Amino acid sequence: MTELAEPVLRLLRERRQTLAVAESLTGGLLAATIVDVPGASTVFRGGLVVYATDLKRSLAGVPGDLLAERGPVDPDVVLALADGARRVCGADWGVATTGVAGPESQGGLPVGTLYLACRGPHGGEVRGMTLDGDRPRIRAGAVAAALELLAEALGAAG
Repeated sequence: MTELAEPVLRLLRERRQTLAVAESLTGGLLAATIVDVPGASTVFRGGLVVYATDLKRSLAGVPGDLLAERGPVDPDVVLALADGARRVCGADWGVATTGVAGPESQGGLPVGTLYLACRGPHGGEVRGMTLDGDRPRIRAGAVAAALELLAEALGAAG
C-alpha cells in the first residue's frame, strides 16, 4: 500500500506540512504503511493507537459525553480523533480511523462499518463506508481509503 502513501507524502513535503494519525480500527497499520515509505520522517510526526474507548478520551481528547452517547464508531468521534492527532502530535494534518473489523458486530453495527476523517489547516471531512471481508481485508481497506481521503483533501487544499 505504499503506492498510496508515496504521493501524499510527496505533496506534504512539497508544502512543508506534517501529518499525524489516530487509529482505532487499523491498530497502527496506517502509521506502519506511512513509515514504509523512505523519507516519511520528513513529514510524519507520529500517531496514537487508541484501540480502547477510554484511550480515545484520555489520549486523543474525544469528549467523554460524545463517546458515552454515541459509542466509539461514529462520524463525530472519528473527526475528534483526527483533531486529537493534530493537536497531540503538533501536525498540520490529522487522519483517523474507527470501525468494526469483526469477527462480531459491535454496538449494533455490522462488521465492516467504518468511519474515516481527515482534518487539515482549513477544515475537515468525514467518510463513512462499509467494507466486506475478514479482519485483515477490512483493516487494509480502511488504510487504503484513509490515504485516498487524505489525497483528495490535499488536492482540494492545493
